[in-house]
Amino acid sequence: MVDRLPASFERGTDGPKVILAGLDGSDSSWRATAYAAGLARRQNALLVVVYVQPVLAGSAALGAAVAETTEEVAQQLLAELREATDRLHGAFEVRWEFHTLRGDPYSGIASAADELKADAVVVGASEHAGHRLVGSVAVRLVKSGHWPVTVVP
Repeated sequence: MVDRLPASFERGTDGPKVILAGLDGSDSSWRATAYAAGLARRQNALLVVVYVQPVLAGSAALGAAVAETTEEVAQQLLAELREATDRLHGAFEVRWEFHTLRGDPYSGIASAADELKADAVVVGASEHAGHRLVGSVAVRLVKSGHWPVTVVP
């Protein structure tokens, strides 16, 4: 008699099913999203594009104005994604979803990747010089070691 192990989630057994791309509107994040879209298309995986609306220090005093601005950025990114998808319709098909969250970009991407059971995370390299000192989102994701992370320049 063979004891059966309980059915549980296992990453990477049949190829990636969910590829998560972090998008913040920077050139490197758009390149990362394009790279992730190519991976998702070739692997027949779901592309999940995540924009994390930053909560800025001191934004409580500004209140709704900051929230409205970050929501506008999210809507603009979604419109650009739809435009690109429409432009490539028929030549380049990929299943995709757009998620937006509020908070710290690292925590938002990490929690989305965990919640969606992402098989891979693709992000753009930081374009901010200050991140060499405190660490970029990409470096923090790589160091966490929870998922394969591709950093696109």
